[in-house]
Amino acid sequence: MSNNRRDFLKIAGLGLVGASIPQIGKAESLEQVHQLSMKSHVQQFNMCNFAAPKIPVVRVGVVGLGMRGPGAVERLSKIEGVEIKALCDLIPERVDKAKKLLEGTKHAPESYSGSVYAWKKMVDRKDLDLIYIATPWDWHTPMAVYAMENGKHAAVEVPAAKTLEECWQLVETSERTKKHCMMLENCCYDFFELMTLSMKRDGFFGEIVHTEGAYIHDLLWLNFMKDSEGGYQDMWRLKENYRNGNLYATHGLGPICQIMDINRGDQMDYLTSLSSADFQMADKARELAEADSFFGPFAEKKYRGNMNTTLVKTKKGRSIMIQHDVTSPRPYSRLHVISGTEGFAQKYPNPKVAKGHSWMKDEEFKALEEKYTPEIVRKVGELAKQIGGHGGMDFMMDWRLIDCLRNGLPLDQDVYDAALWSAISPLSEWSVANRSNAIDVPDFTAGAWKSNKPIEITLKGGGTTKVIV
Repeated sequence: MSNNRRDFLKIAGLGLVGASIPQIGKAESLEQVHQLSMKSHVQQFNMCNFAAPKIPVVRVGVVGLGMRGPGAVERLSKIEGVEIKALCDLIPERVDKAKKLLEGTKHAPESYSGSVYAWKKMVDRKDLDLIYIATPWDWHTPMAVYAMENGKHAAVEVPAAKTLEECWQLVETSERTKKHCMMLENCCYDFFELMTLSMKRDGFFGEIVHTEGAYIHDLLWLNFMKDSEGGYQDMWRLKENYRNGNLYATHGLGPICQIMDINRGDQMDYLTSLSSADFQMADKARELAEADSFFGPFAEKKYRGNMNTTLVKTKKGRSIMIQHDVTSPRPYSRLHVISGTEGFAQKYPNPKVAKGHSWMKDEEFKALEEKYTPEIVRKVGELAKQIGGHGGMDFMMDWRLIDCLRNGLPLDQDVYDAALWSAISPLSEWSVANRSNAIDVPDFTAGAWKSNKPIEITLKGGGTTKVIV
């Protein structure tokens, strides 16, 4: 049997065969979503607060070098104890371009490209510890699962999964292999979000009653940009918008879930979701198609509504609101609202904190910043701003991941977070399609949320990794 044939059969066994990138895997029907929302799970091993053996030098392979990957390569190269061993992308030129970012450094990665399965050959290497995945969404779960199956930790861009079945695959694989699967939710490392987490830990807000998160970003132009003009490969991001729900919940959701101790003391119970009609995407597609036949097929499609609002009730009776809009012409907002019995905080348009009816004055807010700035920000915050990546939060995320792996510490985000936060998308699609009826949210922890400990925001046991400037 030829090597190519063996590779094909291995990939087929994992459900990874697809004629093109957007078609990999199998779509999940709304009926399947409803069935899987009620799935029970016998936990094989609790990955919450799991500390893997120390890895003094973390050997990394990066796959996906389009929009997000090159920045990750550059950031990882500035972290002590990292060896970038391999780079992979479907398009060879992207690999070559990413390798140029490493000129003058100690890193000399091997290249993998030219095939939709080139990543598999990279993952098969024995000298990698971590696979860093920054590909289109369809590939996230297949690559993360294959990485864990082959003895590597997986770090995967958001969302980690598109379907509930994929969410369960991630959980079950991570538990069985005892390999980390961290979703790279960078907003958990933004400065105000970290500050409010520190405030919550100190009791500033009292009992948390309600939280809000959002991703509101006018990306209509980018969704319709051809990849030859700097847009997404094969228009994959536009194609995601055929689905009608909250497709990008994790940026707003991740930080508030950490503040609410979701999966670690509380759990989501059920959600309901409503989408407005589409007032712009179909019109834009038809407008472009009149001038360019390339957009003809897109003019025939039905798109998600402009605004999606999803409401979640937790087991402890608290509420969460998550919004998603990437087409309306309005100011950018990653709304971050924390409402408690004793205090309130809100980000966007400007970070503010209140005790009672009035916002704190500037000098009071500055005093809070000084008191509640967490240790990670004090250690690498200024360097992170210099290195960049969404104002520095990308670098703090990467640095924290590597520092935890090197020191054998639990990760801030585990596979249960990756699965739960990603599950909002298919669950919201079901609710939108069913007149905003409520649907259960699966418990990926199998009840362990009742005893799981909240994440640490100190650098206890770690913080030893240097930044290479």
